[in-house]
Amino acid sequence: MRLVFAGTPEVALPSLRALLDNPRHQVAAVVTRPDRPAGRGRHVRSSPARELAAEQGIEVLAPARAGDPDFLGRLGEIAPDCCPVVAFGALLPPSALDIPKHGWVNLHFSLLPAYRGAAPVQRAVLAGDDITGASVFQIEPSLDSGPVYGVLTEQVRPTDTSGDLLDRLAVAGARLLVAVLDGIEDGTVEARPQPSDGVTLAPKLSVDEVRVDWSAPAPAVDRLIRAATPAPGAWTTLRGRRVKLGPVRVGADPVDPVDPVDSARVSLPPGRITVPERGVVAVGTGTGPVLLGEVRPEGRGPMAAADWIRGLRPAADEAFA
Repeated sequence: MRLVFAGTPEVALPSLRALLDNPRHQVAAVVTRPDRPAGRGRHVRSSPARELAAEQGIEVLAPARAGDPDFLGRLGEIAPDCCPVVAFGALLPPSALDIPKHGWVNLHFSLLPAYRGAAPVQRAVLAGDDITGASVFQIEPSLDSGPVYGVLTEQVRPTDTSGDLLDRLAVAGARLLVAVLDGIEDGTVEARPQPSDGVTLAPKLSVDEVRVDWSAPAPAVDRLIRAATPAPGAWTTLRGRRVKLGPVRVGADPVDPVDPVDSARVSLPPGRITVPERGVVAVGTGTGPVLLGEVRPEGRGPMAAADWIRGLRPAADEAFA
C-alpha cells in the first residue's frame, strides 16, 4: 500500500523504520509536528520522525493544524491508501480522516478501551498494573474509541519506568502495526468494536500531580516516581527549592534493619532524610522508607544521591516537603 506515516517523538521511530524496511508498502510521506524550541537552551529542534524522514529522502509535512487546507490538499495529491499513526500528538479532523482509502490506523500503547488518551503507559505504571499492552485501531473522531484490529500484551516489571516500558512496547508494537497493515492489504484482518465497559482515560501527568506525597505508602511513592520517569519527572522540595527524583528502591527500615520489631516501632517520619550507611540515602514515607537513586537539584544536572547528600550536609531533622 501507499502510506503516509504520522508520528513525532522517538517512540514512533521503530514503527517508521519497520515500514521503511517492509517491501510490501511504500512510505510516500511523513506527517509530524512542527519544529519547536526544546531543552534548557530553548533551541529549535526537529522531531525525531522528521529527522529520520529527511535521512531517507522522504517528503515531510508539518502542519500547524491537521485541518490546514494546504496540508489536506497535499495529502489528497499523495493519495495514500492508509495512514499509520504512532504518537503524532494532534487530533485529526474528519476532513483528514476521509482522505485515505483505508483511513488512519493508530498504534496505541494500552489494551483498549483501558487508558484512552495521551499517557497510557504512565497511567499503567502509576496504577501498579501487572499487564499492559498495545492496540492497533481505526481512528474515528472521538478519542481512541475506534474498532481494534489487533492487540499484544506486555508484562509490567517491578522496576519499570514509563520510559523502559514504552521502549519495549514501541518495538513490539511496530511488529503488530506492520502485521495489521499487511492484513488490511490482504483483506485478512477485521476491526472489531471496543467493548463499552472497562473504558478509562489517561490524560498527561501534570507537574502538580507528580509532586511526591511523602505521607503516601512507600510502594505508591515508588510507582509515582517510576511513572513520571523520564517525563515530566517527579519532584519534591528541600530548603524551598525543587529537587527532581529518579527511581527509588523500597527498602527495609534503616533505623534498625536487624530488629524488625524496633524498626516498625521507630520509623522515619514522612519526608525525613537520613543516611543509615555510607552511600545510602533513605527517606521516610507513610509506611517504610525508600532509598534514593538519582536526584536532580534545581538548576543542576542529575547526580547520584550519595554525591548529592555529601554536598548537602543535612541537619538531623532535614526533611523533604
